[in-house]
Amino acid sequence: MSTPAPSAPSWPHCAHSAHSSDPVGCRGIQTPGHTACLAHLTDTDRDTYLAGLAPGADIDHRGTPFTEDLLNRLLNAVRDPTSRRPHLGTALFGEARFSGSAQFGGTQFSGSAQFRGAQFFGRAQFGGAQFSRSARFSKAQFSGNAQFRGAQFSADAWFDQAHLSDEVHFGEAQFSYDARFSRAQFSGDAQFRRAQFSGDARFDGAQFFGDVWFDGVQFFGDVWSVGVQFSGSARFYEAQFSGNAQFYGAQFVGNARFDEARFSGATGFGKARFSGDARFDEAQFLAASRWGPVVCGGTVDLSGAVFGAPVTLEVAAKQVRCTRTRWQSTATVRVRHASVDLGHAVLEAPLAVTAHPTPFTIAGGPTLDESTLPGSGAVRVVSVQGVDAAHLVLTDTDLSGCLFSGAFHLDQLRLEGRTTLASTPTGWHRKGIAPVRWTRRRTLAEEQHWRAQTAGQPPTSAGTPPDPRRWRTGPYHPDPARTPDPDDVAPLYRQLRKAFEDGKNEPGAADFYYGECEMRRHDRTGTPKAERRLLWAYWLLSGYGLRAGRALGWLAAAMLATIVLLMAFGLPMSSPKQEATGTVPAGGGTITLTIDKQDPKNPTGDRFTSKRFDKALTVTLNSVVFRSSGQDLTTTGTYIEMTSRLLEPALLALAVLAVRGRIKR
Repeated sequence: MSTPAPSAPSWPHCAHSAHSSDPVGCRGIQTPGHTACLAHLTDTDRDTYLAGLAPGADIDHRGTPFTEDLLNRLLNAVRDPTSRRPHLGTALFGEARFSGSAQFGGTQFSGSAQFRGAQFFGRAQFGGAQFSRSARFSKAQFSGNAQFRGAQFSADAWFDQAHLSDEVHFGEAQFSYDARFSRAQFSGDAQFRRAQFSGDARFDGAQFFGDVWFDGVQFFGDVWSVGVQFSGSARFYEAQFSGNAQFYGAQFVGNARFDEARFSGATGFGKARFSGDARFDEAQFLAASRWGPVVCGGTVDLSGAVFGAPVTLEVAAKQVRCTRTRWQSTATVRVRHASVDLGHAVLEAPLAVTAHPTPFTIAGGPTLDESTLPGSGAVRVVSVQGVDAAHLVLTDTDLSGCLFSGAFHLDQLRLEGRTTLASTPTGWHRKGIAPVRWTRRRTLAEEQHWRAQTAGQPPTSAGTPPDPRRWRTGPYHPDPARTPDPDDVAPLYRQLRKAFEDGKNEPGAADFYYGECEMRRHDRTGTPKAERRLLWAYWLLSGYGLRAGRALGWLAAAMLATIVLLMAFGLPMSSPKQEATGTVPAGGGTITLTIDKQDPKNPTGDRFTSKRFDKALTVTLNSVVFRSSGQDLTTTGTYIEMTSRLLEPALLALAVLAVRGRIKR
């Protein structure tokens, strides 16, 4: 299939070298008074034309092919003798072709500068150029380096659909009105460092295949970057967005950095996708009402960022880091897949962190693709250290690895929905030569780390899932100086227990009470020795009043021991019989009777009979409910019964207390 012949331009053209396969030939516009373009004039005619030009002259060389020498001669012809800079009025270079280096550096364009569709095959140098009227580079092609450093655009600057194949520099350029880069393609690196955009800046659909730098750029108008694509790294370090900043549907293949950027207007990152990390360290969002939803394959880092207005963040990422983030107004953070770090965040108003149950959507549209993120979407909070938890609400989050040490007002923390905490190791273990089995309960990460450190466990490799049969190691394992001690962990359990109790969740608070008592039992610095011994007994008998099975077991053992002891030593050989002795006074009819009861005799012979068992059981059961059986007992049996009536009801009460603690609401 043959290639269609190019159409003729709209201006009278040179037609040099036209032939049957190319009937158009040279597309350069005819030089005034001639039928050829500037490139194809005779030397005499060209010299005459150039000699007639003066600084500030209007020129029209659309479609003209320029060599480096020809362009330099043209610019020298309009060079201002005072400033020594080329000075052009209206300059029409649409579809012109520049085969060598195009040295427009420092040129002053008093009229419109039209380079629409122009082709620059070498270096395009516009550094320091001044465009007093509109500058049009739409659909221009830059095959070499494009240099616009320090250029001043006093009117609109259009680079829409331009194709820049090599590096491009707009550093310190000034755009006084609107600047358009819509659907432009930047194949090389692009530098906009410290540029100023006084009007709107439009990058809709632009493609940056190399790295791009917007460090220190000032956007005084709105920024529209809908659908922009950044294939390399994108840096907006210290950029200032005074108007609205819209990055709807933007794609960041490399890392994106907005460190210390300032967003004064509404900020939109809806449907934005970050394949690498997205860093907003110490960025300021002063008017953001909705941030996201975004999908990030790496870390969304908001460390030190400031949110000055009510905001809703919707993020699906591997990690969301909010360390030292300042929330000056109410905020809702809806997260999927991520581990969230809130360490040392400053909450001046309520903050809710919620695990979003389904993939994010926008205005009822299709769901965002989260295929690059593994897992079911569960959210893990890894730290609230140093946070004033009075304003914090966590909903449906995994707190199995969350660090609470250093947080304030943990008793006012609200835990909503399904909260997951780390459990004790499963299975049987050895403690010395004795087998042990840990009581199943929910624990804090700080206790896990302390027990792993004291047990001498080896460090867990990064990225390795926790072993359910072992305690979880901490970030500073096995350094004892940086691992929380029991006296540090006990207050955490105490405060969180109160938070559960205030939420009317007594069963949830029970495990935290158990953990608090465990830490006090092992605390050798803040808990007196007598108190520790009492806690040991409390733990041994009933699991701090929370293990009904343990208390009932001890009750059964105590009752069995009581029965055995009563059968062996407490029940007399036979029931004592009353005897009456009388004295008849001489000469009188009065009889005085004294009735004594024989002392119970200690048993001899076969003591373990069914009849004695029945009596012993009756005495024991009555002892449990503080009743006297009325059974005659030996002196030893009396003391056995007294001990039983003291100990066994207490064990029964502990069992009832444990059952109540598990079902109370």
